[in-house]
Amino acid sequence: MSRFQDLPFSLLQFYATAPYECSYLPDRVARSQVATPTHLIDNLIYSELVRKGFRRSGIYTYRPWCDQCKACIPVRIAVDKFVTDRSQRRAWNAHSNLSAVELPLKFHEEHYALYRRYQNVRHAGGGMDQDNHDQYVHFLLESQVDTRLIEFREGDALRMVSIIDCLADGLSSVYTFYDSEVEGASFGTYGILWQISACRQIGRPYLYLGYWIRDCAKMNYKQRFAPLEGFIDGQWRAMNSADFRFLG
Repeated sequence: MSRFQDLPFSLLQFYATAPYECSYLPDRVARSQVATPTHLIDNLIYSELVRKGFRRSGIYTYRPWCDQCKACIPVRIAVDKFVTDRSQRRAWNAHSNLSAVELPLKFHEEHYALYRRYQNVRHAGGGMDQDNHDQYVHFLLESQVDTRLIEFREGDALRMVSIIDCLADGLSSVYTFYDSEVEGASFGTYGILWQISACRQIGRPYLYLGYWIRDCAKMNYKQRFAPLEGFIDGQWRAMNSADFRFLG
């Protein structure tokens, strides 16, 4: 158990979990550092924690704290420096007919059905494809910070749902799931581009994307959204091609 001495963290406690099987890299053991008590982590404190590499899952705020591994790199997009490439522009134009609507952060049966289909197609065997109603709610719909639920529809068809935290200096992309059975669609890319656009509209400089992991295909796609900043050795800095080759 440890305590940060600097405000606004002086009332928080931080503890390391017991080792557990890493869900991203095979044959590795992971640990997390968890911030407690959860009821003291308001939006301002959570924003500061994210700037120090933390994320959240439901009401639990954590960051990787592994003994022998530093493969998980917190990353963010500086939206004023971001320029779309050709494939991203194609994705943006291809899905410009999607309508985005903010809904209350509560359970919607149609969203849960889409989530289950997404997990079964994209992450079969990863554990989350077995998430029941309660696990889904705990993971995505429980929050003590400023969290928004955005649904994207093409006509009447639900195509994508994004859970997004609003921070003091940007947005944090908590989780996005989408219709993985539409041939040729690029909903995941479009979702990130939409969140970059949302940051610009509200005048906040960063979109936080969670962790980039070089050797994990479902996490390393984030390097396509260059220039990317990484929280490395206790500070945010621009990542380059050498980082993408050797970090991990």
